[in-house]
Amino acid sequence: MTEAGSAATRVLDVAGLSARYGHIEALHPTDVRVEDRELVAILGPNGAGKSTLMRAIMGLVENAGTVRFRGRPLPRRAPEACAADGVVLVPEGRGIFGPMSVAENLELGAYLSGSKAEFERRQERVFSLFPRLKERLSQVAGSLSGGEQQMLAIGRALMSDPKILLLDEPSLGLAPRVVEEILGSLSALNREGLPILLVEQKAPLALKIAQRAYLLSVGRVIAEIDPRKVSSYDEIAHYYLS
Repeated sequence: MTEAGSAATRVLDVAGLSARYGHIEALHPTDVRVEDRELVAILGPNGAGKSTLMRAIMGLVENAGTVRFRGRPLPRRAPEACAADGVVLVPEGRGIFGPMSVAENLELGAYLSGSKAEFERRQERVFSLFPRLKERLSQVAGSLSGGEQQMLAIGRALMSDPKILLLDEPSLGLAPRVVEEILGSLSALNREGLPILLVEQKAPLALKIAQRAYLLSVGRVIAEIDPRKVSSYDEIAHYYLS
C-alpha cells in the first residue's frame, strides 16, 4: 500500500468536507481517509471541529463536499440509511435508550439483521467483546455504570454489522482504567479487520492503537500523524493548550 493508499483499499474518502451551524463555519474544507482494516484517530482540543466532522460525514449537519464509502458517494441522508450501507456512528454521549433494557437496546441495533441466526451471531460477537453486557441483559440501560453504557453503545452499533465504525469521544467521562478497556476493545475489533474512525481527545491513548491520525485545530486539519514516528507528545501538546 502506498502512503496515500489506493482506490482499491480505500474504505472512507472524505474530500473538501465543510460544515456550518447557521452562519458559522465550524469545519473548513477537510480531507480525511480510512483505508481497509485501518484505525484512524481524529485528535484535537475542545472546539477543534472533531464532532462536527463526524456529524457531517453522517449528514447530521449542513455540509458541503464529498464523502465516498468504498468508492461510492455517500448521499446526505438519514443516519439509518447510512447504517444500512454499513457506515455506523457511536455518538458522543452514547445515545442509549435509558428506560429500556440492555437486551432491548441491542435488539434495536439489529433491526436489519434479517434472521434469528444472524441476530444470535451478532449478539455472541458483542458478548465475546463485552461479557458484562450478557450478565446485565435484563437490566435497565440507564442504571448501568458509565463504562457499561459505553460498552452498550458500541455493542448496539456492532449489532448492525458495520463495515466501518465511527466513534465520537468514547472515553468521555470515564475512569482511566475503563478508558483503556474500551480502547483495547476497539483495537481488538480493528485487528479482526473492522475499519474504525475514532474521535478522541486523549491523544496518547489514541496513538497507541491508531495506524494514522489527523490533528484538528479550529476546524482545520493541520497535520497527519504517523504514531510510529511520535517520540514525544510535546510536538502536538501545544495545540491542546492554544
